Amino acid sequence: MQRICVIGGSRYFGKLLVTRLQAAGHHVTVINRGSTRPPAGAEHLVVDRNDEAALLAALGSRTYDVVVDQVCYTPVQAAIAARAFAGRTRRYVMTSTIEVYDPATAALPAVPAGTPVPEENVDPRAWLVTMDLPWHDEAYLEAHYAEGKRQAEAVFTRQGSFAFASVRSTHVLGGGAQEFTGRLAHYTERIIRGEEITVHAKALPTVFIHYEELADLLLWAATATDFTGPVNACSDGLLDVRDLAAVVAAQTGRDPVLRAVAAGGTASPFSFDRHYAMSNTRAKELGFTFSRTADWLPGAVAETVTASTPAASAAPVA
Repeated sequence: MQRICVIGGSRYFGKLLVTRLQAAGHHVTVINRGSTRPPAGAEHLVVDRNDEAALLAALGSRTYDVVVDQVCYTPVQAAIAARAFAGRTRRYVMTSTIEVYDPATAALPAVPAGTPVPEENVDPRAWLVTMDLPWHDEAYLEAHYAEGKRQAEAVFTRQGSFAFASVRSTHVLGGGAQEFTGRLAHYTERIIRGEEITVHAKALPTVFIHYEELADLLLWAATATDFTGPVNACSDGLLDVRDLAAVVAAQTGRDPVLRAVAAGGTASPFSFDRHYAMSNTRAKELGFTFSRTADWLPGAVAETVTASTPAASAAPVA
């Protein structure tokens, strides 16, 4: 049994991670601001992670084998956590994002078209950290989500108190109503109603992961391996937005109505006019086995249809 602290862990794959850690016999502490209680049996510390003094007071004399940070978005938050957990844990795992590779958000090394992006394309050891940007402003943070994650990884990488690993997750799907972003529902509802879906004329492929698979990977990263540095998390197989619409069409029995937008225009979620689909080779070499997106995506679409509007729920599902 290990003592695991999960920061966040109140919904979707974070909540599932907590239950899977418990099922594996680990003692779990969940830290959040109290809006959602953790699964039964988990210790619950109600505190704002942005308040360093309050976080230290809540932690008291507690120590952990591993901390899994689901909700670190800025270098300021990372610096607070690095100080708070120095001497309290031997390992720290942060959930990061595929968006660190988005070439629209930073000057990144070019990757040949069609080549999945490896972890070394964004090296947190060399990334510039700027603490005095307006990271506490919600609008600024939303507009600089990718940069906040890159700089958070950099802060943790440079501290010397614990081993640090980041899990760069791709777009997460599955779970029906649990998938709170509504991005897959965007497709199912519009296709069922015969509404237009805006896509790029030359949309490029991306990668996905099922929320259960991501929970499994985080469990593995926290308890079954000692790698450090970033690792990409995505199921096998590339899909572009037209592939995704075709899967939804097959499940709903309705043909999608796709409308191409002009270059530089705003399109639907998962339609990309820039290349940054990730490679999952490092995780495989470390011992994790991924599923194929094509195998689980139809079921995820069916769950979304069922959980959607009453009109959508009444639609046929193959």
